[in-house]
Amino acid sequence: MNTCAIVLAAGQGTRMKTFLPKAMTEVLFKPMLDWVLSALRAADITDICVVTGFSAEIIEEHVGSSVRTVRQTERLGTAHAVMQAGDFINAHSQDNVLILNGDAPLIDAGTIRDACAYHARKKDDITVVTAKLDDPTGYGRIIRDSQGDIDSIVEEKDADEEQRRIREVNSGVYCFSARALIDALAAITPNNVKHEYYL
Repeated sequence: MNTCAIVLAAGQGTRMKTFLPKAMTEVLFKPMLDWVLSALRAADITDICVVTGFSAEIIEEHVGSSVRTVRQTERLGTAHAVMQAGDFINAHSQDNVLILNGDAPLIDAGTIRDACAYHARKKDDITVVTAKLDDPTGYGRIIRDSQGDIDSIVEEKDADEEQRRIREVNSGVYCFSARALIDALAAITPNNVKHEYYL
């Protein structure tokens, strides 16, 4: 089964104090988006769709025809961003779809390869890459069931006191079976504090 990728790069990045889209902010003399795209290609994933939003034309001009782009004109959350790539997902309905953030320059080809291989081996509908942090502030927390499987992801603004003490967080890297992703997107509602569509 093949794997394609959707890169979420619609954010404005107001904390960066820049006119650029967040994913175009440079780290070590290269836009963060380029680090992500390089990691994907090094992991042999070349069929890529980038979701743009804020100052979309800057990213579109930067990537040219090397990847497909779609626009998220209203930024209503990560799932909403993925929904904008619906035609791309449908075209890969027999494949796996890797989803990751365009502002995550530390993602590497090894992590991508390992996540995709794990997903293919387990034959699950979704694989989520998580991390355990000493300070998980700002990240969505991983909620596990009694068997140790991921039950849900709770964003910090929606988390209660006990959930905020959880150190395992969502890295923002997911691998879906395309069919399961299509079904999941149809069922997502903005039932959270920010009224956004969370992946």
